Amino acid sequence: MLDARLLTLALLAATPLLGCAARRIPHASPAMLQPTPRNVTPPKPPAELPDVTPELVRESLAKGVEVLLAMQEGENHDQWPYEGVYREKGEIPIGYRVGGTAIVVMALARAPGYAEDAPRREAVARAVDFICGARAHPGMSIDDYAAGYDVRAWGYIEAVQCLCLLQRLELTPESLKKDCGEALEWYLAALQRIEIPRVGGWNYARPPGAENPGAPSPFMTGPALEALFAAAALGKSVDPQVVQRGLRVLEKSRLATGSVVYSGEAGARDLDRTSNATPGAVGRMNCVESVLSRAGQSSPERVRSALDAFLVHWGWLDQRRAKTGTHVAPYNVAPYYFMFAHLYAAQSVELLPRGERAEYRRRVLQMLFVTRQEDGTWNDRVFKRSAAFGTAMAMLAMLEPDAAHPGWTPPPTP
Repeated sequence: MLDARLLTLALLAATPLLGCAARRIPHASPAMLQPTPRNVTPPKPPAELPDVTPELVRESLAKGVEVLLAMQEGENHDQWPYEGVYREKGEIPIGYRVGGTAIVVMALARAPGYAEDAPRREAVARAVDFICGARAHPGMSIDDYAAGYDVRAWGYIEAVQCLCLLQRLELTPESLKKDCGEALEWYLAALQRIEIPRVGGWNYARPPGAENPGAPSPFMTGPALEALFAAAALGKSVDPQVVQRGLRVLEKSRLATGSVVYSGEAGARDLDRTSNATPGAVGRMNCVESVLSRAGQSSPERVRSALDAFLVHWGWLDQRRAKTGTHVAPYNVAPYYFMFAHLYAAQSVELLPRGERAEYRRRVLQMLFVTRQEDGTWNDRVFKRSAAFGTAMAMLAMLEPDAAHPGWTPPPTP
């Protein structure tokens, strides 16, 4: 097989030549589309890619557990808040605190050796107690939700995913089972209630007014649907119409090129928008195809194209990693797409035909380990605290081969 470095360089060299004809090649791979805008130097691929052996993965997971336990914070030592530039009254929003904590819990619970690791189980129990109790926080109240710019939905999504994972793996702390059951029902109902009216899907940036429609975001709708899939697999109350509308949102977000728009429905004019071009969309492309695949609405060809695009255009993500600012030209890449894209690329790998997975795993892990820091963490933000989020996301990407994400089968039509 070609070395990943040679393949990446070859594809990068081909991209400017083939991209100019994108609109005349409706079935072209997105890895071959959208040339670099004029007067912009494309990022160089890594000079050297690491050899990611099974031993390195095991060592990295163990080190990840160690650093995450050391980073747990809060008055009750029960949180791993995600930190971004957004604040509410000068504080990290409760939605980010719940969401970041839930992501770390999932990584800790799934990493090897959990059953024998008492300190880890105790840390998870404290965090789960926080997640359950956070539903009483005013900033998480579903009754006070008024849309606008509001990130509490990230807390709803990750709480549902986390509590479902613990239940499915039979790892819910014994003393918290009742509270976890009630919290899961509450978060699940809240997530479905804030579906965008008359449109479907979810977005943290909407017009004010909970009853007003707005443009859904594919990169939020995808994780929300994953949470609903997980809950439905456990027999929880999930409205199939909410799911179907969300799936429709993802389908309508695709451009003819294979790229995925930032928000709303893809249209012909989006083909000319650099902000919706493939290099800046590789994270949401893998998210969309991964989620649609689990509902039987994608294909190995689409998944493979999204993965190829990730590998070819990875440099545009890395160029914005751990930098200030958010959406930066030419492709409007923000730092927080970096770990998101790696996790969903890792998910996409496991949806390919079995014979293709090992090589794609190798390539995705190589790109992941290029940015591992000397202390064993990953961080795509400028905030030290967000190394917890980055490390947990990296661990979840490494653990994808055994993840077994629940899919979605629509109920029979009456």
